[in-house]
Amino acid sequence: MLSRRNFLNLLIAASFTLLSWLNFAPSAKALGGKLPPINQPSPDFTLPTNTGDGKISLKDLSGKWVVLYFYPKDFTSGCTIEARRFQQDLPKYIEKNSAIIGVSADDIDSHAEFCDSEGLKFPLLADTDGAVSKAYGSWLGYLSMRHTFIIDPKGILRDNFVKVNPNIHSQEVLARLEQLQKAAS
Repeated sequence: MLSRRNFLNLLIAASFTLLSWLNFAPSAKALGGKLPPINQPSPDFTLPTNTGDGKISLKDLSGKWVVLYFYPKDFTSGCTIEARRFQQDLPKYIEKNSAIIGVSADDIDSHAEFCDSEGLKFPLLADTDGAVSKAYGSWLGYLSMRHTFIIDPKGILRDNFVKVNPNIHSQEVLARLEQLQKAAS
């Protein structure tokens, strides 16, 4: 018998799996709202995290490429797969002077448990009121949508992904990051 929490997590995961199968083309407006424009400064943020000094701001990451990924919920199947893939590829991102930052509406305690259970070595930020998710067009009422943004070392948004397959997403982001870095040099 499923507990209420497990049932709700399963229901949420199934809903987002269904949404990810729909063919939403990248545009100025995604399912989660209006996306910030490419080649413009990224929306600034400061959010609590389960790591380091307890908060991370975009300005703290100045000088690095940033992979900012939004996801619906800790411990759900797609979100766990996506996080595992980013963790698996973390050394490749570090070689590319890049930071991976995950964002969801879960609180820092949930993030700490999720990081511990999955061995995640990158920070997860708690956007419990959805303000940052809204700024990035990634908010769906009470959850963040599965969207990813690549931000350059000067804080300029260089690309976004709104149609994400958690199984291959990290490899897609790495390939695009490499293209963007070559174009910038």
